[in-house]
Amino acid sequence: MARFGSPVETVVPQFSHDPTQEFRMQSEKILRRWRRVDEPGLELMALSRNALGFSVRSTLIHAGEDSFGLRYRWDLDASWRTRTLRIDRTDAMEKSLLIERTGDTDWRVDGETRPDLSGCHEVDVSATPFCNSLAIQRMGEAGGELLALFVDAPALTCQPSRQLYEPLGPRAWRYVDKGVSAGFTARLDLDDEGFVAKYEHLFEAL
Repeated sequence: MARFGSPVETVVPQFSHDPTQEFRMQSEKILRRWRRVDEPGLELMALSRNALGFSVRSTLIHAGEDSFGLRYRWDLDASWRTRTLRIDRTDAMEKSLLIERTGDTDWRVDGETRPDLSGCHEVDVSATPFCNSLAIQRMGEAGGELLALFVDAPALTCQPSRQLYEPLGPRAWRYVDKGVSAGFTARLDLDDEGFVAKYEHLFEAL
């Protein structure tokens, strides 16, 4: 999850990824609930294995100053990389977004190729801490920098955004935004299965 700010130039960062490092799933289906700590908000997520990798279904409600509701379907491959992501507004605003990976770092949005997003390694959605676990999973224990496909919720717009993840210790990371909210930092604490349990300033698991 990144915050809002100004766009940055698209770059292709280098980082080390250990494909053997897996989330430590203790069952074939996982449920997670997160609440916002800065404003009223709640998310309920269900993740399960399938023949192609993993399927994530989630519903969230943000009841802060700019209230909105979202429902997303996030399909991942066996290496926990985004295959497709569909987001639907569930409030009075009828709007949806479909993101598809067409190559290692190439993307299509709502059926159209987006050259401006070429080089993005993973998707980051501003309204959920789930995406931070995907970034950490991709980079492995050493951490590093990556270019994310940032989705601004609730606007459902897309742009590239650079991010840095620094390991602090067992299941603890520092997130540094170097893109849309350059200068924002937060500590991330993960649970035993590798999912975000606490996102400083913004989210915590229930």
